[in-house]
Amino acid sequence: MPYSIETPRLLLRPWQRNDFAPFAQMNASLEVMRYFPQPLSTIESNMLAEKFQHLIELNGWGFWALELKQTGQFIGFTGLHTQPELFTFSPCTEIGWRLDSAYWHHGYATEAATACLKFAFEKLKLNEVKAFTAVKNTPSEKLMLRLGMQHQGYFDHPKLDQHSPLCRHTLYGITPTVFLKNHDEYDLNQSIHILTN
Repeated sequence: MPYSIETPRLLLRPWQRNDFAPFAQMNASLEVMRYFPQPLSTIESNMLAEKFQHLIELNGWGFWALELKQTGQFIGFTGLHTQPELFTFSPCTEIGWRLDSAYWHHGYATEAATACLKFAFEKLKLNEVKAFTAVKNTPSEKLMLRLGMQHQGYFDHPKLDQHSPLCRHTLYGITPTVFLKNHDEYDLNQSIHILTN
C-alpha cells in the first residue's frame, strides 16, 4: 500500500493524472532543466511520471508528487529511488528532487527531502542514502549540505557523454546517525507524519 508523507507545508503523495500537465510544463523549462542534458517533451515527461507512479505502486514509495498543502498546487517531486547496478557505488538508494522554479527559495525542497530521509531511516531501515548531481549544479549541492550530507567524491555519470559539461558529478551520502545529529528527533516526530493511503 503506497505511503504518503505530510510536513507542515507539503504533502508527498502518489501521482495523479492532473499532475501530468504542470509536470510537463516544468520539464520543458530551460531554467528548471538547466543541469540536465535537455528539457523533456510532453510525451517524455508523461512517461517519467507514469514510471514514478508505477514504482510507488510497486514498492509503496519512490519519487512522490509534491503538493503545496495550502493551495493543493503540484510543485514538483521529491523522493527516493533505488540504483541497483548503474554506478560504481551501487547498489544504493538515492534521494532526489525537482521543483518548479516558481517554488524555489522557499525551503520546500529542504522540508520535503528531510521528510524523505526520515522515511528512509525509520520505515525502510536504510543504512545510508546517497545524493548526486552535476558539479555545476551548486544549488542542489548546497541542499545536500543543508541536509547534513557528507561529500564522498566525484564520478563520471555512465549515461552521459564523457565530453558533456554535465558528465562530472559530485557524490554525497548520509547515515541515520548523522541525520539525527543534524535534526532533532522530537521536532521530526512532531512535524513529519508518514501516512498509509
